Order: sequence, then structure tokens, then C-alpha cells
Amino acid sequence: MKPFGWSALKLLSAYRSKTLSPVEAMASVIGRVEAFEPHIAATWLYAPERALKAARASEARWMRAEPIGPLDGVPATVKDNIATEGEPTPVGTAASDMTPARADAPPAARLREAGAILFAKTTMPDYGMLSSGLSSHHALARNPWKLDCNPGGSSSGAGAAAAAQYGPLHVGTDIGGSIRLPAGWCGVVGLKPTAGRVPIDPPYIGRVAGPITRDVADAALMMATLALPDARDYTSLEARALDWAIRPASLMGLTVGLLTEAGCGAPPSDEVRAAVERAARDFAAAGARVEAVAPFLTQEMLDGLDHFWRTRALIDLDLLSPDKRAAVLPFIREWAESADGFSGQHVFRGFSQIPAMQQAAARATERFDVVLTPTAPMTAFPAEWASPSRDPLDPFPHIGFTVAFNMSGQPALSIPCGFSGEGLPIGLQIVGRRFDDVRLLSVARAYEAIRSAEIRPWPEPPSV
Repeated sequence: MKPFGWSALKLLSAYRSKTLSPVEAMASVIGRVEAFEPHIAATWLYAPERALKAARASEARWMRAEPIGPLDGVPATVKDNIATEGEPTPVGTAASDMTPARADAPPAARLREAGAILFAKTTMPDYGMLSSGLSSHHALARNPWKLDCNPGGSSSGAGAAAAAQYGPLHVGTDIGGSIRLPAGWCGVVGLKPTAGRVPIDPPYIGRVAGPITRDVADAALMMATLALPDARDYTSLEARALDWAIRPASLMGLTVGLLTEAGCGAPPSDEVRAAVERAARDFAAAGARVEAVAPFLTQEMLDGLDHFWRTRALIDLDLLSPDKRAAVLPFIREWAESADGFSGQHVFRGFSQIPAMQQAAARATERFDVVLTPTAPMTAFPAEWASPSRDPLDPFPHIGFTVAFNMSGQPALSIPCGFSGEGLPIGLQIVGRRFDDVRLLSVARAYEAIRSAEIRPWPEPPSV
């Protein structure tokens, strides 16, 4: 495998032994991006010359055995909505004013301080409110496994970039499934950490940043950097010294829940259900006690949150000029404008479904060490669709397995557990107890080692 496909841990080991330089690694990633990017549109603000300059500086530090941090010279990307100093943050929409950011947001700042080379930002849909690669600002992002399919979203480009092997480390954000869904549909690992574990600016209910990588060990490596404190996030957890150098957990005697029906939204397809049940059998074969979890999400909860989000989006749209408003993706406009007649009582009742969801998720999962679910009820959908439902008035039937854990604050990770007959990845979501991110990663790494599902070679760009 060429260096563009190496893990961050392998790259760092090679830098340390001087068998590979950061310049060679970055040049390999640049070649990969230039071969695949015309087909998948995963990146924005791609800066290869700047990246090579940073790689040369990193190479000089490694030659002196003086790396500036634990990720020195490792190629990385951050999502469009994570501010980077001196660059605009369009959050996926053509309605943005494109004002350059005055400072790096916490995830970007921590990566730079650790020595990572931020060579590109990754694409996303308008305002991050779609599980799709469709955007009014960016080119249409596509799934590397099947180019006429969607990578998911809203961390669309990050999921696609990870699967296409644009280096090892990518950062996404997640408010209802936006890390885990593209990770599941692109066949990579995506971690939504415990709420507040990774500082983010601006913070918001349910919103987190986290790693998207090709294996669990690299996700844990990233967390050691991303979880460092930043005073700008007033919701962040107290800084704690956690051991992110994870090892596979013993699954013997682990109490594992299996949730195959969310309670509302789309039911899992036969292929998705079969893949998740096979993963549960892998856990049982390793000595875990697997028990069914009753569905706990209700349509009232999902609709309430949806209507609250619509109202928030409408307020944002109302601040735009007519020309800017017209530039927003039509699906998002129709979704937001449907809130125009909502009363204050209606919106408050919708907002009240957040604590109802928190309580329901906590109660349903409290007696389990981890809970297994599908990441999404279906495999990747057509690239041009804004949503699997294609209905702005019913936009979220695919987030039934993910959204409750944003509201409950529990850590949740998507990891590949098989492929459909069409060759599309299927994601397994593993949900941990709140604050138990390290254990969740250790359990996921153990599953990675015992997984009986076929794991296929990474996709290649179309031959010219």
C-alpha cells in the first residue's frame, strides 16, 4: 500500500525511524487527491503547495528528532464548518458572505498545534442540515465505492475523503448523525464523542466534532489531540487525562444491547438488519451477553426536534437578503419555510422533545455496557438526492438510530460490518455510556479484530 493509504500510526512510526519522510507522505496524498477528486468532490480550499511547505518543515523537525507534537507531519482535513484562520467558512451554502475567519476553531487549532498538516477542508450540504453531499456552494460530493451514490452527510466530504484514502485523519461534526451516517455509508470509522468531550466553537445542543478515519486506532489517536481543552466552548467537559492509547477490550461477560428497530423512521432493510445481527453474533461468540433493546424513539420526539430545527433555520433565512435567500438549496428553503405558521407553543413543545429523547435513550441503554444498532436503516442512496426520503416535510426517517444519542450526549461510533449485494458498505453503530469514550473505542477495536464480515479493498479512482 502506498503512503496515502497508511494509518497515522504507521506514518508516525516511519517518520520516527526515518524510513519515510512527511514530504513523501504528503506527495503521495496529493497524487491520490488529484486522481480521485475529479470524481468525488470531497474537498474545498485544497492547498497542495502550502501542504508541501509544511511537510518540508516537518521533515526537518523529524530529522532533528524534534517533532512539535504527536501528529507532526500527518496529513489531515477538517470540515468546511470548522473555521480556519484567514479562510471563509461557507457552511455549505451559496448564501454565505464568505468573510475570512479570524481564528482557527478548536479542532483545527488543536490539530495544527499537534503538527498535523491541514491540506484541505471537506465539503458539506447547506448549513449541515442534510445527510447528503448536495450543496448550493460545493460541487456534488459522491461516494467512492459507487460514484452514482451519495456519501451521506453532513460530513460528506470527510467520509468520502477517508474512503478514498486522502490520508488518514479527517474531522467531521455531528448533530443528528452527521459523522456516523457518512462513515457508515462510506465504510469507514466515525466517532461522535460524548457531548463536550471535544471543544467546539460555536457550541450548540447535540453538536459535536469528532474523528473520521479508516480504523479505530487512528480515531483514538485523534481524540488525544481533539479532546484537549479550549475556553471558547463553555459547554465542554472538565479536562481529564484519559489514556487514548487503546487496546482491544475483552468482550467476555460484556452486557450488549441489540436495537434493530428505532421506534420510528424507516425500518432497516433486510441486508442492513442481517449485517447488524451478524455483528451481534460475533460479540456473542466472543463471550458477550447479547440482549434485545426495545424501541424507544417516538415519532412525536423526532417530529418535535425536526420542527424546532426548522424554526431555527427559518430565523436564519429571515436574516438573509432576498438574493441570498434564493441562493439556499431549494430543499432546505422549503423545509425551513414550512415553519412559518408554527406557533410559539408548537415550537416550545418541539423543543421539549429534546429532554424527552435524552431520558428515553438513557433509560433504554443504562443497563448495557454498549448497544449495537444499524448506523442507518438503508445503504447509500442516489448522489443527487437531498435525503433518502426526498421529502422536505419528512426529511429525517434515516436518523432514527443516531439522533437520540446526540441529545443524550452518549458516545457513539460507526464501524463497517459488511456490504450489500450492490457492493455498498453497511455501518454498525456501537453506543457507549456517557463519558465512556475510551471504553467504547476499546470495544470497537475488539470488534474490528473479530469481525466475521467481509472487508473489501478500498475503492480506486476510475481508470482514465
